[in-house]
Amino acid sequence: MNKEVLSLIFLFQMYGQSFCRNGTRPNIVMVMSDAFDGRLTFDPGSKVVKLPYVNYLRELGTTFLNAYTNSPICCPSRAAMWSGQFVHLTQSWNNYKCLDANATTWMDLLEENGYVTKSMGKLDYTSGSHSVSNRVEAWTRDVQFLLRQEGRPVTRLVGNMSTVRIMRKDWENTDKAAQWIHQRAASSHQPFALYLGLNLPHPYKTESLGPTAGGSTFLTSPYWLKKVSSELITVPKWLPVDAMHPVDFYSTFTKNCSGVFTVEEIKSIRAFYYAMCAEADAMLGQVISALRETGLLNNTVVIFTADHGEMAMEHRQFYKMSMFEGSSHVPLMIMGPGLMSGLQVNQIVSLVDLYPTVLDIAGVAAVGHLSGHSLLPLPSKARVFSKNQHPDWVLSEYHGCNVNASTYMLRSGRWKYIAYADGLTVPPQLFDVTLDKEELHNVVLKFPDVQAHLDKLLRGIVNYPEVSKHVHLYNRKAFGAWRHSVGTNYSQVIANLRWHVDWQKDAFAYERAIDKWLDGSL
Repeated sequence: MNKEVLSLIFLFQMYGQSFCRNGTRPNIVMVMSDAFDGRLTFDPGSKVVKLPYVNYLRELGTTFLNAYTNSPICCPSRAAMWSGQFVHLTQSWNNYKCLDANATTWMDLLEENGYVTKSMGKLDYTSGSHSVSNRVEAWTRDVQFLLRQEGRPVTRLVGNMSTVRIMRKDWENTDKAAQWIHQRAASSHQPFALYLGLNLPHPYKTESLGPTAGGSTFLTSPYWLKKVSSELITVPKWLPVDAMHPVDFYSTFTKNCSGVFTVEEIKSIRAFYYAMCAEADAMLGQVISALRETGLLNNTVVIFTADHGEMAMEHRQFYKMSMFEGSSHVPLMIMGPGLMSGLQVNQIVSLVDLYPTVLDIAGVAAVGHLSGHSLLPLPSKARVFSKNQHPDWVLSEYHGCNVNASTYMLRSGRWKYIAYADGLTVPPQLFDVTLDKEELHNVVLKFPDVQAHLDKLLRGIVNYPEVSKHVHLYNRKAFGAWRHSVGTNYSQVIANLRWHVDWQKDAFAYERAIDKWLDGSL
């Protein structure tokens, strides 16, 4: 650990003695990364790459070892975090349809209750964003036609050992956040809430595939790559293609990962991804340093999390959009006055818990029904009893592209149960994540009583067959409206999306498959 981090630890131990020092409400700073694997915040994952500021939060704050996204894709996940409600309640079905711009977030409530608030960087939780490709892929996922929707994952090395700032937009936003902290320290005694959204370590667009390409390039410099311990990079085990669950196979194909990858390619992709995580960690560090330099660290609660993880070639996939741990397991670390240091919490939690937690920290009453529960009683030194204890399960759901059935994950105890569509047409999965950390053994047939219990519990939380039906109807209607909007240009527009097919050969067949899907369902 470097000297700066050691000095930060010393200062925090000196001054971070009370939750609301001198009777004042604490400042709140949240840094939300994109596609950061939560397993890197604790052992053994934390050993593969040097993340000094994540390590700093782990030593002086609380690490939640079992934190999950409520939807493993950007916008629906962030919509759940900002609203405190599950995806099926907000109807945030994909990266295009999320929250209304006027939806009340926890930041709005803090502002109404005397906090100075500021949001910077990637927000990505309201409806209407993202590319035409992304939304069409989501709307037409039920079409019986396989498309390689993503570019093959690749790596790209830039710069040299002095090249530090690669994701320039993120660094610009981080600089602005640090400057804002300095301005707040000099101008006001009001408590503040600052949110910084990062794009890293999300893969970069693959420019060689044209302007509509998705993000399939893992890009870094020698400076960050040196932070990775190459000897500790594991090569994940893959099931044979013919043994894969049908939805997992669909995802593998659409993510362009069904071909041959050498061991060197796989290790390189994973190394570059870890290096990108190291760059994101440095941005977190700049925010923490600004709090220290201004004397605000001792009365500020710092939260680090992410919208989802990154598969990084686990299960023959990259990107997110999966309920496997690499995609669904997120970091969640909280540090602040009155909170315990070095605590690791096993309680299963999710991003919807951040809404009530932040309000609890600020002493602000929540408004309306929330899906989450405050986590503050868990790391608090006061150990205040909460009448609203957190349940022993979390829910995650997915309705977007690269997956051809609505997906529902219930994590409870040692079990991860995954149900699809109407619960009948697509077989479920059951993993014992304690014994089978790589999630290679679907034991749903071996433990029918466990499956029955968890399916009953899941149906008590969400009537998932009805939700799946609702999403299916939405997809048809939304795609039909879009197709009508482009008129006679439809064939040309759809041919120019980012799918990696031979359009001379397959465009006509795909259009006919869409027509059949629409005509057979409407």
